[in-house]
Amino acid sequence: MFNNNGTPFMSQNNSEYINLPIKWVVVEGQKQVASLNLIKGITVYGEKLIKYKGEEYRLWDPYRSKLSGALKKGLKTLPILNGMKVLYLGASTGTTVSHISDIVGMNGIVYAVEPAARVARELIQNVASKRKNVIPIIEDARKPHSYFSVFGNVDIIYCDVAQPDQTDIAIANCKVYLKPNGIILLIVKTRSIDVVTDPKQVISQESKKLKDNGFYIEQIINLEPFDKDHGLIYGIYRPTL
Repeated sequence: MFNNNGTPFMSQNNSEYINLPIKWVVVEGQKQVASLNLIKGITVYGEKLIKYKGEEYRLWDPYRSKLSGALKKGLKTLPILNGMKVLYLGASTGTTVSHISDIVGMNGIVYAVEPAARVARELIQNVASKRKNVIPIIEDARKPHSYFSVFGNVDIIYCDVAQPDQTDIAIANCKVYLKPNGIILLIVKTRSIDVVTDPKQVISQESKKLKDNGFYIEQIINLEPFDKDHGLIYGIYRPTL
């Protein structure tokens, strides 16, 4: 559905996102999410740019970003807000990082941890060099004390690390950097943990690990069809004082 000027229709029906720099749009009959472009005229991974009320939005591809997939699959609340500090583990080339950068704005910051030098070069070239609120950290996420660029506690840790101990890595980072009542968004790549066990059981096991380490589980989302054998766990950090 398009407006008379040819731009996609922006839905105002999703009240839970009304104060965020994201909009729901209908493009070629499909409901999609888009983020307010922090750097006008610049794309990151070939995504479409659309105009609405004088602003420019970037379509957020759920097949390229698991967080977009989670929104499409019914994430109740997107806890990332303008001005927040986010620690992103497993930043890769920066697709999702760039949309989080849009949301936190110039008053926020995204610490983007990526250990692979070749991939990190793309992250720096395509994202961090243009977005001053993205700080690349070329380190192993298993060594959170080596992140010399991170100052103070963060509001959210987003973890997308394809390792058998991915949940343990996330927990270790939370203990160092996540403030009490902060949020973890953990992407569980079940086949990186166990190729035999049913993915739902693997996600349940990883959820229990979080519970045992002081997290309240707010929501668990199956990310199919966007990512097979993947889930997202949304947890709130409530460590024992």
